[in-house]
Amino acid sequence: MALMITDECINCDVCEPECPNAAISLGPEIYEIDPGKCTECVGHFDEPQCVQVCPVACIPPNPAHIEDRETLWLKYRRLTLRVEPVVVPSPDAKA
Repeated sequence: MALMITDECINCDVCEPECPNAAISLGPEIYEIDPGKCTECVGHFDEPQCVQVCPVACIPPNPAHIEDRETLWLKYRRLTLRVEPVVVPSPDAKA
């Protein structure tokens, strides 16, 4: 499942740069996690980096976004998909 930041957040700024998916941003009052981008660091690290660095332990799982590890892995794959350009040979190219 995606993570969330609770109102215990002290806006210390340490979580945002640790997120490999750029899922954390400063909201109107505290930092917020975009559940569409949060993979709990699956595909990048063994543990969620924001949880590791948070000094007040205010980043629990988000009960509104239940996801198993396989779903998080698929989200990671979608977020990091690198599409190779398609090279179309010219009609004059010799095979």
